[in-house]
Amino acid sequence: MTVAANRYSPLYFLASLGAGGLTVTFFMYLMFWVPHTGRPVPIFEDAWPLLTGGTLLQQAMILAAWAGIAVFGFLNLKLLAFNLRRFAEFRRSDAYETFARSNAGSQVLAMPLALAMSVNAMFILGLTFVPGLWNIVEYLFPAALIAFLAIGWIAFKELGHFIKERLHSGGFDCSANNSFAQMLPAFALAMIGVGLAAPAAMSTATLTVGISLVLSTFFITTAIILALIVLVMSVRSMLEHGVNVEAAPTLMVVIPLMTVIGIALLRQNHGLHTTFEAHGTAADTLMLLTRLLSVEVIFALFGLAVLSRVGYVARFVTGSETSAGSYALVCPGVALSVMTHFWLNKGLVAAGIVAKYSVAYWAISGIAVALQIAMIVLVWMLARKHFAPMPKTAVPA
Repeated sequence: MTVAANRYSPLYFLASLGAGGLTVTFFMYLMFWVPHTGRPVPIFEDAWPLLTGGTLLQQAMILAAWAGIAVFGFLNLKLLAFNLRRFAEFRRSDAYETFARSNAGSQVLAMPLALAMSVNAMFILGLTFVPGLWNIVEYLFPAALIAFLAIGWIAFKELGHFIKERLHSGGFDCSANNSFAQMLPAFALAMIGVGLAAPAAMSTATLTVGISLVLSTFFITTAIILALIVLVMSVRSMLEHGVNVEAAPTLMVVIPLMTVIGIALLRQNHGLHTTFEAHGTAADTLMLLTRLLSVEVIFALFGLAVLSRVGYVARFVTGSETSAGSYALVCPGVALSVMTHFWLNKGLVAAGIVAKYSVAYWAISGIAVALQIAMIVLVWMLARKHFAPMPKTAVPA
């Protein structure tokens, strides 16, 4: 993989994030199409009997899920390692000081965002391919909480430095804040929050569930506050100065933010139900997911309209211009795919509105799969554009 030395941006961490998100989309096959009675998530022992003794359709589905999880899980970790190495080099360069003093300085939060996604991806890899993992999972939850807290410390350290510098000496250009690029820190904190919420949904230890609920609530609440502040600041700037064309994909960052927050809330509700007997109804879950999905659809329509108006795809995806921010296009499609699976299975099916495996069920599932396939194609296109090996004689633009 090659990126010109003078073209590296922390936004390339979004390439790792996108691959991790696609790993999750393939895990949805196992999550909702493989029975896993008595456990909140499917494991190797649930899929293996279907792979060896199920129907041809079941076998094909599991093989597709396993292949997707393996390929994109590997790509997620490979791109993470690449970015950590290049980011360390970038941080030692003369260009970093200018970068850090600009509005773009908040882009460093893409690093903890990608780290948190990779921890989630590794957990999916373990559940999918490691026999007997569930027997020791209670020992893994404290380790996961510590890992996410460490990533959270990195995120708050970077965010705190960015905010303190602006409050001390100013320098934040409000006129250039004409996108949702500053929502990246909120997205990072939400991703950490959803990881911290996982033990609440899966652990049977009261203390572990309680710690998970408290910590994840703190991070999710902080993410929501930051997102609301950025939303108000950015919309005003966009109305006054027009949208920043290169950062236009960030207009849809609300979509993955809503999906991550939604999954975190579902995990918390499950833990409250199984551990503390706080009962909610299927209708409550349906309404929660429908509201979140409604927000996502609104911002999808808004973002696509703006992207079309400024000709973003023709310039930065299929055209000759290059922007690391193009990888921000992957997250909304992935998030919509995942949210569609949850809305269908945890909302419509659980509430008795749609029968599982009916024609309507597969029609809605088809939308989620179509979004997934579209994002796979987009990742392939962006990889060819951004990470293709450069000829030795080439001069970076």
